[in-house]
Amino acid sequence: MRGRHVDAYSAYKRVTSKDAYDREEESSERLVNGKDIGNPSWRRSLPHVLVATLSSFLYGYHLGVVNETLNSISLDLGFSGNSLAKGLVVSTCLGGAFVGSLFSGWVLEGVGHRRAFQLCALPMIIGASMSATTQSLWGMLLGRIFVGTGMGIGPPVAALYVSEISPAFVRGTFGSFTQIATCLGLMVSLFIGLPAKDIVGWWRVCFWVSAVPAAVLAICMEFCAESPHWLFKRGRGTEAEAAFEKLLGGAHVKFAMAELSKSERGDELETVKFSELLYGRHFKMVFIGSTIFALQQLSGINAVFYFSSTVFKSFGVPSDIANVCVGIANLSGSIVAMILMDKLGRRVLLLGSFAGMAVSMSLQVIGASSYTSGSGALSLSVGGMLLFVLMFSLGAGPVPSLLLSEILPSRIRAKAMAVCMAVHWVVNFFVGLFFLPLLEKIGPQLLYTIFGTFCVLSVIFVKRNVVETKGKSLQEIEIALIPPQ
Repeated sequence: MRGRHVDAYSAYKRVTSKDAYDREEESSERLVNGKDIGNPSWRRSLPHVLVATLSSFLYGYHLGVVNETLNSISLDLGFSGNSLAKGLVVSTCLGGAFVGSLFSGWVLEGVGHRRAFQLCALPMIIGASMSATTQSLWGMLLGRIFVGTGMGIGPPVAALYVSEISPAFVRGTFGSFTQIATCLGLMVSLFIGLPAKDIVGWWRVCFWVSAVPAAVLAICMEFCAESPHWLFKRGRGTEAEAAFEKLLGGAHVKFAMAELSKSERGDELETVKFSELLYGRHFKMVFIGSTIFALQQLSGINAVFYFSSTVFKSFGVPSDIANVCVGIANLSGSIVAMILMDKLGRRVLLLGSFAGMAVSMSLQVIGASSYTSGSGALSLSVGGMLLFVLMFSLGAGPVPSLLLSEILPSRIRAKAMAVCMAVHWVVNFFVGLFFLPLLEKIGPQLLYTIFGTFCVLSVIFVKRNVVETKGKSLQEIEIALIPPQ
């Protein structure tokens, strides 16, 4: 069974590399009754995409909300000087995110995308309120667990929803919106957190603020279209047509429904067993997705986001200036990635991104060595870190979730994405928990060397295993990847 899947995957690589993606003009044709009706307007689906990316904004906000406020929180709640407790405040929400992501596939399949987004917003509102009002470390940790649960549900649902409602020719661009929203969330959390060191209790305001976009997400989702793919799999074809009309326009409904029917195998409503994701013909896709997410986190990127203030402070750089620079680098790279995603393709951006991150880490290693000192060490270390963030946002940040939402077959897409994201959160949790203790024990030079090594391994893995998907509908990708039995 597994061998047959590997053969199918190899055939897909041959098809995509030789034929299908060299005919972009041909792939853009939309034929209905023999007439070419062109591509649908991207403007129809854009509002729905923007509402969905609020979950990514919240994800970024809660990743960065403790960056500027962590010292104030530790002083007010009585755990100042305890690096493990600080690590728990950062990482506990990641543990909650693991639980949320693990069940996100079952939630999505059971209630649909719109309700899944609302279920993502609810624990974020509850958790933010608990964190804002707590008087103890345990209350903070409990609030962070609630927030983390919402964070775990949001990213996989957003990735799948955006990929399923976006026209193929702009799917990469729209998929990049989630990364840009994450960057904006990080930047907003850093800016809002700046007064925390001067105003007592300001950190509580920072948590209250996050409840606003969460409430907006829950309300606005009532007016958004459900994913036609989900409706079709549930046997609700009429509602799927109505959703396509809302997203693409009436002229494209017939073609879109015909495309959906191509990948229909008559087993869409059968329960997907967990064992199917761990071996058999779907194993390779799940393995590729899980590994890419693990390598993304082992590159050290979230250590930069969580503890950039602490790291820059050791070089004498004011944390507010440092965090603004990190935010600008992250946002700039994400915007460039959005422009290039449907032109260069996912694979090229991934390769270039991980290679650039490896070079950036080598600069930081040199900066931390005994061979450099003074302004030279400062330039290499700070410049290397900013370049690292920039290179990450060009590919390693936005591509994995988009790529997985494209290559996973529709029947297992939700649950397989949940498994891959669960791996992401587990690795993320341990990186966040142990970064500061490791930095103190083994020093920045060795730690950054380890991160750089994982970046090099990522380049090798992507080159050997990742195929290009730009410009193709999800149905075309699925049919090429797993031919009918």
